[in-house]
Amino acid sequence: MQYKRSSKWRAAALILALYATGVSAGAQSVVYRCPGPPVLYTDALTPKEAQEKGCRSIEGTPITVLQAPKPRAATPASASSPEARGSDGRVDPDKQRSRDGERRRVLEQELRDAEERLSALQREYNAGQPERRGDERNYQKYLDRVAELKASIARQESDIQAIKRELSKLPS
Repeated sequence: MQYKRSSKWRAAALILALYATGVSAGAQSVVYRCPGPPVLYTDALTPKEAQEKGCRSIEGTPITVLQAPKPRAATPASASSPEARGSDGRVDPDKQRSRDGERRRVLEQELRDAEERLSALQREYNAGQPERRGDERNYQKYLDRVAELKASIARQESDIQAIKRELSKLPS
């Protein structure tokens, strides 16, 4: 789909360029559309060459030129706002310390929450022998829950290690 769209844009650009230079499709030369992986629009072929290559004349074919959409400007992030930066483009050291402190507080809270979830999962897991529930009359359901608990514990341990790594990167 993308390929077809880009070849249409190339064709439109070629036709537009031909009109801009004063050459029209019906005037002195004929514009040919040649098949192939890159579809080619050209007026540099003789009728014999065009026939050998399997090109078709696009004389009399209505031509539509579409404007490309203009790219949007990216919205600036709060860290790159002019009031947060000094005249030399650097962030004020006090603001940076404040941000680092806030980030540390957030990460420490996430670490506490993750450790609490891990301890709750380990209590429920009960060293691989969790209590069976009433809805687990089918032994496979019980085994599935045990496997899910084990995977959740591993995930929580991984999350805790990641948070600790992030905390170690922050300045004290």
